[in-house]
Amino acid sequence: MKFNIKFTNKEITPWSGLVFLRNMMRKMGVREQLSSYDFIPQPGSNRGYSPLDIIESFMVSIWCGANRFLHTEVTRHDKALIKIFGWKKAPGNDTYKRFFKKFDMESSSELSHGLFGWLFNNISFDNYTLDCDSSVNTRYGHQEGAKKGYNPQKPGRKSHHPIIAFVNDLKLVANFWLRSGNTHSANNFAAFLEDTLQKLKGKTIGLIRLDSGFYSKEVLSFIEEKVINYIVAVRFYIPIQKMISLEQNWLPVDDGIEICDTTYQSYDWDAPRRLVVVRQRIDKHPEAAGRMLSLFEGMPQYYNYKYSAYVTNMRLSAVDIWRLYRLRADSENRIKELKEDFGFNSFNLQEFWATEAALTVAIFAYNLMAIFRLFVLKSEIQHKLSTLRYKIFAIGAFFQKNNGTYVLNIALAKQRRKWFIGLWNNSNQVDFPLFFSNK
Repeated sequence: MKFNIKFTNKEITPWSGLVFLRNMMRKMGVREQLSSYDFIPQPGSNRGYSPLDIIESFMVSIWCGANRFLHTEVTRHDKALIKIFGWKKAPGNDTYKRFFKKFDMESSSELSHGLFGWLFNNISFDNYTLDCDSSVNTRYGHQEGAKKGYNPQKPGRKSHHPIIAFVNDLKLVANFWLRSGNTHSANNFAAFLEDTLQKLKGKTIGLIRLDSGFYSKEVLSFIEEKVINYIVAVRFYIPIQKMISLEQNWLPVDDGIEICDTTYQSYDWDAPRRLVVVRQRIDKHPEAAGRMLSLFEGMPQYYNYKYSAYVTNMRLSAVDIWRLYRLRADSENRIKELKEDFGFNSFNLQEFWATEAALTVAIFAYNLMAIFRLFVLKSEIQHKLSTLRYKIFAIGAFFQKNNGTYVLNIALAKQRRKWFIGLWNNSNQVDFPLFFSNK
């Protein structure tokens, strides 16, 4: 079939499915909350972009697929999308950069506290499981704070080393700090946890789970001072390996899996702590997590197993402690999603605090998407943004004025229209504060 092309002046958008997020955000009062922050940088003239439009359009650009500043041009000339969200106009990528560069340490901290604190203050759910994890964001320029440090994917390359706190129960991010690339995982963790607890003020932390990067006397003591249950993976220092090698009381859990419940006191601890050790036969579980006892290399009675160990103050059975900790692996999936779908690894600027502010907004966009999945989609399958983008958001539409009222005409197959109307109704019925049942 031969055909020609021509152009139309109709305001057509390929992203009409984002109208659901627009409805949800209006019900939540996101713009009203942002407008109450006096620390958000204001334009230098009356002709400048509204800071509310900049923040909201930045998040919308991410939902449309932008994972670096240049990609935010995806929304700039979409007049129908601009009309859906009620912006005067959509900024270009340089506007976002100039906006975030106005943030300093104080205003970036206030932005984080404002967005995370406000959201969790309006969630009727308690007894959280908190998972803290660090990540490596590789850098290729000379950005502030980009230093050589632990970087398993790109050894010797400069990076940032952010730390993130996840509320595992809700798949939400509770806190985020950007840190220099030469920072150890546990560095300044007490201050980070204190800041996280402030953002979760009024909530109860039922359990905190940490990987071995946070295993230290200072971290354990600080959590105990806060009277919080914890499970922390142990670093396999030589004394730990020696103790495990002498252990005889192994309880079979499954084929090739044994567990040991004991106590251990490091040389710098004031008292012993409970230690749960798991060993798995490599021939039966070749993909098992853990490590071999390097101190006994070549000795089959030790090198046939992979070991993992956890220090805890909980009174659950050893098997339950192990199973509870294994659920922490979901935080790694969340970090992967942040990097792949929300530009967590690629929205970076020369200025350190500008980068932190931009990533804070990107993470807030993730939190809104998580709420969208729970309260609008209400699906048992938690699809990633990359799937939702083409399943729900990428639907063509154009505006038409009918008797003085704008109507969004959506190009959707008949068999999908009932489902689409259901999502429309759900997005308009989101109650705020958000109510989650613990049952």
